[in-house]
Amino acid sequence: MQDLERAETELIAPPPSRLRALLGLVVSIVAVAGCVLWARKQDKPTLPQDAEDWALLALGVAVYGVTILVRGWRWREILRFADIKHEPADAYGLVTVGYMGNNVLPARGGEVLRIFLLAERSSARRREVLGSILTERMLDAGALVALFAMLTALNVGGSPAGRTPAYIAGGLLVAFLGAMAVYLRLRLAGRLQGFADRVRPVARASRLLLTRRGAELALATAVVWLAESIIFWLVGASIGLSITVLESTLVVVLASFFALIPAAPGYVGTYDAAVLFALGAMNVPGSKAIGAALLFRLVIFVPVTIAGLVLMVARYGGLRAALRRSAQRDVPPASGPAAPQESPLAGSHRG
Repeated sequence: MQDLERAETELIAPPPSRLRALLGLVVSIVAVAGCVLWARKQDKPTLPQDAEDWALLALGVAVYGVTILVRGWRWREILRFADIKHEPADAYGLVTVGYMGNNVLPARGGEVLRIFLLAERSSARRREVLGSILTERMLDAGALVALFAMLTALNVGGSPAGRTPAYIAGGLLVAFLGAMAVYLRLRLAGRLQGFADRVRPVARASRLLLTRRGAELALATAVVWLAESIIFWLVGASIGLSITVLESTLVVVLASFFALIPAAPGYVGTYDAAVLFALGAMNVPGSKAIGAALLFRLVIFVPVTIAGLVLMVARYGGLRAALRRSAQRDVPPASGPAAPQESPLAGSHRG
């Protein structure tokens, strides 16, 4: 059993790669340096001027809070489909903790936190929780690709990334859906049994994508991303930036794609470069582009990080306690002089 748990741990949270951490740091430094060099040639950032402007930012924070709740509901539905017994409050709370972890820990450490914390508070094994999170990511990827293709087809913002990336992304989405359909037909014909047995613990939750409920969650996911676009539109309105909701959607979609590039915690540099790139392609003045990038980061990163830290301490005993519990679960049987293994969460924390 201990050997199985250790193998499962290595699958979910492999030992941290120093090369990956170094690469992410270098990418962030280069991206930040590029943003700073460009910003030095612009006028000073435009910021909100009066109470009405700051109220728009507060409204943006509130809308983002709603999107987090919807994401928590979505994860709860995925867990229920996978027959993972859990407290409903954990589905909402751990989504918030996960976002906090992604903002302060390297290598998307927030997802690792969610896996280990829910596994110890539910009926699921870690790889089953991993499967539920992968299903979330597939829903997000599908929504982003569909929005990107639609915005490119409509030539929103002059399609700053060009049409080729949209065609490639759309083709990959269609190929993925086709592969899932072929796999399902083969399984119904009794084929690929050995492969199905191996991937079942991780892939069980993803079967939801082939159901009517999965289609409903895909629609909800698209609405969440559109809500984030409205948040950016509110941020722009607070500094007098005249862009449409569709243009705001393009900014959010491009920034989300740039967030996939390995970088320092919080996607420092890469996320901001994407926002500036998109706004620059729309001929937004530099001062307003910088102000919008700074304020958007303030709205969608700071409040959820604070809320996640509070939940981590109040409900889950704090990060240090989580690391200690994880380390105790990974201690090998007392059959030899082997020392306790280091927690995979601790490795993620150090990066």
